[in-house]
Amino acid sequence: MNINPKTVIIEIRAGTGGDEAALFAADLFKMYTKFAEKQAWKIKILSLSRTALSGYKEIVFELKNSDLYSKLKQESGVHRVQRIPKTEKSGRVHTSTATVAVLPQIKEEEIKINSSDLRVDTYRASGPGGQYVNKRESAVRITHRPSGIVVSSQQERTQLANRETALSVLRAKLYNKKLQEKLQEQGVARKKQIGSAERSEKIRTYNFPQNRITDHRINKKWHNLEDILEGNLKPIIKTFKKKV
Repeated sequence: MNINPKTVIIEIRAGTGGDEAALFAADLFKMYTKFAEKQAWKIKILSLSRTALSGYKEIVFELKNSDLYSKLKQESGVHRVQRIPKTEKSGRVHTSTATVAVLPQIKEEEIKINSSDLRVDTYRASGPGGQYVNKRESAVRITHRPSGIVVSSQQERTQLANRETALSVLRAKLYNKKLQEKLQEQGVARKKQIGSAERSEKIRTYNFPQNRITDHRINKKWHNLEDILEGNLKPIIKTFKKKV
């Protein structure tokens, strides 16, 4: 199946840990966007759901440039953070998680979607865009009935544009689902891109008290956590490519 390696859709969801998990999801989003800005990659937010403490229950965004999928696909999985939350008064270290999915953009002809399989709901957008977004039901939520996948978009100014954006995300998710099913059919051990977001299912741990990031797949540690969260991901990407 042909994919567009120059455009990826990244979905970050808060996992275990309540408000702290949502704040960690926001930190991961900042890390990826700062990394993208350093590379002069184009960034476009597709949908988001904020929490009262400025965290994210979910945020989906698009990156564009050259050969992005090969650079970022290893970021998919459960990310775990160990730190003292801003809301913690007794100074205890908490463990929370967020999931990351890196999906390549799929051309329309590669994934056929029947309109009869879709439930399309519209609602008033609540994201950036000024007063305009609240005057019309421009936001779109699409449910793909056969798979149960739900996608949404509210960042565009028109309902039609949001529908096209949501369908682009849906195609990427359907591609990923099809790929995993194909691997299973071929007898390859299935490794889900996203686990259940339980603390035990993790690809990477961000340990603030010890200023350490550990990638558990390659058993590699870095002791410059703050620097990496500022978008300096190149050492991780280079090391991962050498190891796998």
